[in-house]
Amino acid sequence: MTADDRLPLSAVLITRNAASQLAECLASVAFCDEILIVDSGSEDDTAGIAERHGARVIQSDWRGFGLQKQFAVEQASHDWVLCIDADERVSERLRESILAALPAPAPRTPSGTFSAFRFARCNRFMGRYLRHGEGYPDWSLRLFDRRAARWSADAVHEKVTATGKIGTLHGDLLHESAESLETYLAKQNRYSTLAAQEAVASGKRATVVHLLSSPLLRFIKFYFFRLGLLDGLPGFVHILAGCSASFAKYAKMLAFQRSGE
Repeated sequence: MTADDRLPLSAVLITRNAASQLAECLASVAFCDEILIVDSGSEDDTAGIAERHGARVIQSDWRGFGLQKQFAVEQASHDWVLCIDADERVSERLRESILAALPAPAPRTPSGTFSAFRFARCNRFMGRYLRHGEGYPDWSLRLFDRRAARWSADAVHEKVTATGKIGTLHGDLLHESAESLETYLAKQNRYSTLAAQEAVASGKRATVVHLLSSPLLRFIKFYFFRLGLLDGLPGFVHILAGCSASFAKYAKMLAFQRSGE
């Protein structure tokens, strides 16, 4: 499909100190008609790498994940956007699916078409791509018409909500996380704090039942029913880390409730 047969597409990223991984990411979205990066004060060569790959860079203060991503989407030149992180790469099969799925310009665009698409994200963890459990398919809604979808304002675990029909594409978004296990666990600890604060602020209450049952049920679901056991040691550790984060979230909620914060 040529650019004349489809609506134009903007690849949209938010970054901060992403120089070590950005080049490969940008190479994987070179098929897009625009690459837009909203950077929040990188101190490395993030902006330079982006500009050398033909990206348009906007500097903007950090708002939180959901708000920052929505701000970036609003700065794009085109209504159809592909949102991707610096440590992710669009696989060849996913690229072909995206180009085939983009609607044709009006008046050739048929009624009843999709306004957003989801696809699988394949996570690399402890040197191995996870193909089961919590790590796959990790459905991600990242390709959408911004007139019919938007990022939530969540400080963590932000997501895209769409008002129209949502399609599913073939091909994987490859998550090439280069962080160490120590860094990953530290991030999970930060995220569990944000999730606990957000839950308590919205009026949700945690109980000891949540504290005890959530990690156990999570492990059973992902290790046995979702076959995480087939991913070997990396899959086992990945699922246990998720269970630990779930336990930490409810423990922190209980602590906030008891202290009145």
